[in-house]
Amino acid sequence: MKPVKILIVVTGTGVYPGGKLRTGLWLSELTHIYDCSKKRGYDIVVASPKGGDTPVDPVSLKPIYLDKLSKGYWNDPEFLDLLGHTKSLDEVSAELFDGIYLAGGHGSMFDFPDSAILQTLVRKYYEEDKLVSAICHGVCGLLNVKLSDGRYLIAGKKITGFSWFEEGLAGRKKAVPFDLEAALKERGADYRKALIPMTPEVVVDRKLVTGQDPFSSAKMAEIVINQFNQ
Repeated sequence: MKPVKILIVVTGTGVYPGGKLRTGLWLSELTHIYDCSKKRGYDIVVASPKGGDTPVDPVSLKPIYLDKLSKGYWNDPEFLDLLGHTKSLDEVSAELFDGIYLAGGHGSMFDFPDSAILQTLVRKYYEEDKLVSAICHGVCGLLNVKLSDGRYLIAGKKITGFSWFEEGLAGRKKAVPFDLEAALKERGADYRKALIPMTPEVVVDRKLVTGQDPFSSAKMAEIVINQFNQ
């Protein structure tokens, strides 16, 4: 039996407009799914919209957020080399994957929503009944995806993602380009969130799996892996 092949998509955007405030990938939203996939012998490809270096949000490296697993990977030269040389989505568009995982971090709000190739890949996998998963701001990559019949993929789907209240707690309301929670609702999604902000919340709607925030990283990885094993 061939190993599961998973495409993990990360942001390539490292600064907010204006160039002063840094952003990027939220590290734990990659490390947990990467670690779980690696331990199970999955074939892992990490790509970004344009390829190349992956900026990491410096806030995600603070001791309060950097869990033991993520710290280990942050000190792993091989993993850092992987982050520095991601493939572009164009490069991997013809490859066959069993599922796609969109990692978050505020950077993804800038290069995920309007990426035509990302929209095409997500639609393709979803319509082929393959796993489509996204966590936190990575959910931005689902916003503008339309199915072959012209409907938005997330319309009527149970879904979660970084809440507007959490955006306030993060101090980023004035920096972000839009309110993700409101945008998901405007697309007709059945938006769900945890009763307590900044706690794990993962929502499953058949082959669509979404996580609310960075604190959902471990639970999200576990559920995604279980989906592949069904």
